[in-house]
Amino acid sequence: MEKTEALPENGAALKKSEKSFPQNILKSGIISWIIVIGVWGIGSLAYDEYFLPSPKETLDSLITLISNGTLIADIIASLGRIVKGWLLASALGIPLGLLVGNFKPVRWLIEPILSFIRFVPAIALTTLFLMWFGVGEESKVALIFYASFFPVFVNTIAGVATADQSLIEAASCMGAKKVRVFFTVIVPSAAAYIFTGIRLGLGSSIVCVIAAEMLVGSDGLGYLINSSKLYYKTSWAFAGIVTLAILGFAADRLLQYIGRKKLSHFGVK
Repeated sequence: MEKTEALPENGAALKKSEKSFPQNILKSGIISWIIVIGVWGIGSLAYDEYFLPSPKETLDSLITLISNGTLIADIIASLGRIVKGWLLASALGIPLGLLVGNFKPVRWLIEPILSFIRFVPAIALTTLFLMWFGVGEESKVALIFYASFFPVFVNTIAGVATADQSLIEAASCMGAKKVRVFFTVIVPSAAAYIFTGIRLGLGSSIVCVIAAEMLVGSDGLGYLINSSKLYYKTSWAFAGIVTLAILGFAADRLLQYIGRKKLSHFGVK
């Protein structure tokens, strides 16, 4: 009788990796994008470039806008507004959320007003902000700040509410003062929620900057998308939309990476 050779130890791992290879491809999202681009390309065959530009025409517009410097300048303009409004919203929303969430008198005083205002969309305040701040950068940054503030603020309050009361009581019983309990127990407990609010605020700021630039801008991605109709260049609008999606995706992934590396011990994943 012939003897069968034993499967090498790495043979099982090799077979497992071969089986998981299609799953890894599927999970990576490559197939989804191939389907989307394929459907887009087929759909564009039924229409002209003005109505629905093809992926190739959009790519050609991207290359043209990059080569003449228009797209780079618009990206820089939009990113500058996003960063200013988002950082201001985080700088104010986090401490105010911690204050409102931790001290009931402050919550009773401030939360009803802010909870009422937060249901007013930023786009509804465009006219007021133009009158108050003018047509320059201040009005755009103010709109972005407004849109970004509430996700940060509300999530910070929610994070404070989830703090383990047993840990707070234990720290108090051990003689820790309220300030120490606040910074050593409550703030670390709320860190994951605060980080989620920061991410949501970033998303809101990206959405809002486009609306602000489309309405009152003279540069930026929103202005590029809006002005494409003046030149009958729908592919420019698609190029701006694709650029915006790439920037938003990359910013969110970078933020997630930083959170996992620096805040993983606070429960950030």
